[in-house]
Amino acid sequence: MKPLKILISNDDGVFAEGIRSLANEAGKRGHKVTVVCPDQERSATGHGLTLQAPIRAERADELFTEGIKAWGCSGTPADCIKLALNELIDEKPDLILSGINHGPNLGTDIFCSGTVAAALEGTLEGIPSLAVSIASFQWREFELAKEIALNIAEDVLTKNWPYKLLLNLNIPPCKLNQMGEISWTRLSIRQYKEQFSKRQDPRGNNYYWMAGEAVKDIESAGAGPSKWPSDVSQIESNSPSLTPIQPDLFWRGDLNDLPKLNQGNYLTR
Repeated sequence: MKPLKILISNDDGVFAEGIRSLANEAGKRGHKVTVVCPDQERSATGHGLTLQAPIRAERADELFTEGIKAWGCSGTPADCIKLALNELIDEKPDLILSGINHGPNLGTDIFCSGTVAAALEGTLEGIPSLAVSIASFQWREFELAKEIALNIAEDVLTKNWPYKLLLNLNIPPCKLNQMGEISWTRLSIRQYKEQFSKRQDPRGNNYYWMAGEAVKDIESAGAGPSKWPSDVSQIESNSPSLTPIQPDLFWRGDLNDLPKLNQGNYLTR
């Protein structure tokens, strides 16, 4: 395929090994790569934007291979994409990649994910966007993940990426010979138990450390009209999960099943 203009971001920061691995591989394939990402880790910032402080961006080309333009930005992942598209790059990219994230972005956890938010910002602008995560915080082997991510992105682009569709890719932490087949998946419903650890500082004052253990997918693997596997069950089987997501969060059920709105009760003065 012809070289692509690719914009890459993340939420782990400009020094993260995952983003360097992905960007360098894209450059090695002949694509024109620009990196605009946070200057430090900003995980779990969701789709937050910086409104009460200036946003600064400094060049960081030296962290990547020759030919890649890079900036470290003081804002959030969503800030980075907005700033890149409006100020830092001259041409609209053909593709936005976010990652490779150090840790999973599965199920409804995506609402907290800065990685997914960066990709979603691209989706909102009508640019094909892919969020990429390794489903482990300890795994640090990115060679296979970068190959899978770029192969998927290049392949889907040649098949007319649906307009305003975000793809969320999670890759299991294992070797190729242990990995199952990739599958389309649905978002699981993620809930946590014991979300906070209550502790005391040396002065006897209480403080709280967010912790919590994830409860397994609370829906059965066959739930939902599509009968697709959940992203969590897919990763648990050591298989890559690719979930199509759209910004429209409108309920997919029948509106006739919702309670009837009684205008007389709601509009009284």
